[in-house]
Amino acid sequence: MSIQKLRLQHCWSQQQLAEASGLSVRTIQRLEAGQPASLESLKCLAAVFEMDSSTLAPERTLMNETETTRSQEEEEAFAHVRALRGWYLHLARYLIVVLALLALNLIVAPQRMWVYWVMAGWGLGLLFHAAHVFQPHRFLGPQWERRQVEKRLGRPL
Repeated sequence: MSIQKLRLQHCWSQQQLAEASGLSVRTIQRLEAGQPASLESLKCLAAVFEMDSSTLAPERTLMNETETTRSQEEEEAFAHVRALRGWYLHLARYLIVVLALLALNLIVAPQRMWVYWVMAGWGLGLLFHAAHVFQPHRFLGPQWERRQVEKRLGRPL
């Protein structure tokens, strides 16, 4: 079972899980990224989640095709949410820094607004980041095309 999924079901942060289990935050991050866990780590996490450590151990060989597809979809969803969180953090940093620089520019040299160059350059980077996260190219991409064909046929392909 996915440690990240269990953590999110309990509404815990990685820091809270680390404190409850006695593991480091970095260990929790590595395990959620898919790296193998030691027996000690599995036992600590199993105690926190009140389950047997064998249920936390990945059993790829026993999974059927539906479970494999579901876990792959969950991993893609988790990856998308991580990317989305990263973009929101990028946006927050941009707003804080730009507002601070704007205030500084207005105080120091209001006749020469150099802050616009910072806003434009960083804003362009923020737009590229948004394009990567929100993927507007998917609007008319192959998935959209397949949905339209399935809608037209009235059945899945």
